Amino acid sequence: MPTNPVASPRPAGRLDVIAGPMFSGKSEELMRRVRRAKIAGVTVLVLSHSLDTRSDLSAITSHIGVNIPAVPVGDVDSLAEAARAEDYDLVAIDEAQFFGPDLVPVVMELVEGGATVIVEGLCVTFDGGPFEPMPTFMAVAEDVLKLTAVCTICGRDAVFHQRVGAPGRTAEESEPRATDIDASHIGGSESYVARCREHFAPPR
Repeated sequence: MPTNPVASPRPAGRLDVIAGPMFSGKSEELMRRVRRAKIAGVTVLVLSHSLDTRSDLSAITSHIGVNIPAVPVGDVDSLAEAARAEDYDLVAIDEAQFFGPDLVPVVMELVEGGATVIVEGLCVTFDGGPFEPMPTFMAVAEDVLKLTAVCTICGRDAVFHQRVGAPGRTAEESEPRATDIDASHIGGSESYVARCREHFAPPR
């Protein structure tokens, strides 16, 4: 007598990484992939960090003003809760560096559970060092897109960005460390510039 087949577990998903310095088009590429997925009927969750207040918290906005809806969360636990709320096919995470290294196990759990996860963020700090968790994600991803910006001095490929000002900070106030996550790390061309290797001048 035939028996009912046992449902096979959902096959493992995949991890895609979009990385680079500021002004390299990371957010635009994330938005492009999300739009394509939605056209294809894929269930998508887009998550952003609530620390990024450059625009409407309920959207991801690029430096050129393009945006898509997103769910803002303030920490890894809130991100995990939102991602587990439904059986999403695609989870896209904007500015992943703001969530820190604790994001890694949560993302790997989602991937092992069958979701495709796109992680986008800065892989380098403003002093030229690696910015976790992006380097870790790049090491274990199925696909890595490493973008470059344009050096504002010579026009060559820029793999770095550096601080040129800190609005609201007095000379007596200390500069934050490059890996500190606070509002001082959020800004546009008024605070940061793209630099090629030759013209990059890390802080002393």
